[in-house]
Amino acid sequence: MREGSHEAPAIEVRDLTVAYHRKPVLWDVDLSLPAQQLIAVVGPNGAGKSTLLKAILRLVPRASGAVRILGKPYRAQRRRVAYVPQRESVDWDFPVTVFDVVLMGRYAHLKWLRRPGRRDREIARQCLEQVEMERYAERQIRQLSGGQQQRVFLARALAQDAAVYFMDEPFAGVDAATERAIVTLLRSLKEHGKTVVVVHHTLQTVRDYFDEVVLLNQRVIATGPVATTFTDDNLRRTYGGRMTLLDKAAQALSDTT
Repeated sequence: MREGSHEAPAIEVRDLTVAYHRKPVLWDVDLSLPAQQLIAVVGPNGAGKSTLLKAILRLVPRASGAVRILGKPYRAQRRRVAYVPQRESVDWDFPVTVFDVVLMGRYAHLKWLRRPGRRDREIARQCLEQVEMERYAERQIRQLSGGQQQRVFLARALAQDAAVYFMDEPFAGVDAATERAIVTLLRSLKEHGKTVVVVHHTLQTVRDYFDEVVLLNQRVIATGPVATTFTDDNLRRTYGGRMTLLDKAAQALSDTT
């Protein structure tokens, strides 16, 4: 809990270590992330950003560590958590319609062996409308563009009506219109009291899109409000020698705009 705050953190991670083939990917990670905020996880390739989300959600084994979501162990809060994976990790050839994918988000609210009802189907359609994909409801998911597929997975997460959302690179490979739609959606989730944690690569948009930032390179380098944490010094500590290349890329981008 932060100094001067009486609200429990949305996410608490203590002493988290993850290793693949005995090689540490994350090492002694400690985090306390505030509720009802948009939070970016930033760091170089191979820093363990996606692994952090998967370890929190128990999608990969932990060598050590504990996680609490809204003050309780993750297992007790599973229904209150939604996850949007990287688009590249999904089998898009699976024969399922857009509507069916979004309806899957309602399964967390159903009792054992119960099928989605009329109310569940109505919620799924409303979520498709929110991401402007309702006219594609009966289309096979593999027939969509990358940006459209991303919108569908966001709609599925919305249908779950979670309290905490984890999103792994939702902006990767999408067009400008989809990126604007995603930003609008994230801000709406925050306005409705949700917490959103996003693995994010584009440093130039962190200040515009997010309230809090986690700078990660196998260990947590710094975490806190974007205004005070997303600094040149912390970025150089996170990216090391690669920061020079990022500086040049940022300068080239500004020269063309």
